[in-house]
Amino acid sequence: MSTDPRQLFDLSGRRILVTGGSRGLGKEMARVFSLAGADVMIASRSLDSCRATADAISAESGRAVKVHACHVGRWNEVDELAEVAWNELGGVDVLVNNAGKSPLYESVAAIDEKLWDSVIGLNLKGPFRLSALLGTRMAERARTTGVTGSIVNISSIAAIHPTPDVIPYTAAKAALNAMTIGFAQTFGPHVRVNCIMPGSFRTDISKAWNWDLVDQAMKRIAMRRVGEPHEIVGAALFLASDASSYTTGAVFTVDGGVPT
Repeated sequence: MSTDPRQLFDLSGRRILVTGGSRGLGKEMARVFSLAGADVMIASRSLDSCRATADAISAESGRAVKVHACHVGRWNEVDELAEVAWNELGGVDVLVNNAGKSPLYESVAAIDEKLWDSVIGLNLKGPFRLSALLGTRMAERARTTGVTGSIVNISSIAAIHPTPDVIPYTAAKAALNAMTIGFAQTFGPHVRVNCIMPGSFRTDISKAWNWDLVDQAMKRIAMRRVGEPHEIVGAALFLASDASSYTTGAVFTVDGGVPT
């Protein structure tokens, strides 16, 4: 393997699936993967949103971006996504499990089974099933062809810094961190499985934040501000590329320096 940095981070010829890829951090990661030479498929619940994002990325990178509508919290739709992505991309080299949500609730007693199942389904069940299906295929392919794979889970610092307003989300993301390590052991040495724990980033979701409270919270962290979407891509590019060839089972914080 070359140690030339221009080749270490080159994704030419890689096939990458990004869930929740039509907006926010997923959109920014898909954009940079395409600019780095990868063949990308983005998936989200809205096909129109996927198409709009794919068109914008293609206009910038000059590369076609495939799309597929999928609710990642639904087992049967995840099965279909895995099959479509593998067939349309000609295999999958990198899976980015980015889709997630954290709906508001009035109190913990007000959390009903539907909300709980929805949060756990999207943030944990979907990534489990997609990793199980595509990770198994990647590992089987590697045994015969030597072509390895990478799975990148997008968690949250809520996994290790729980707050009262995101308890179901916290539970799902903490489990996702643990699942990352389990899958790294399951699929090693052929498939690397790692996790990024972002802090607060300025995305579509942040438009609904109480910015007075956010600004107060940012005074506690080393960078004194929220992250911008492009600031997630360094970690994602590292984990998707050959630069991380000896990195697996790792959980990285990209949070601007939240104190422990």
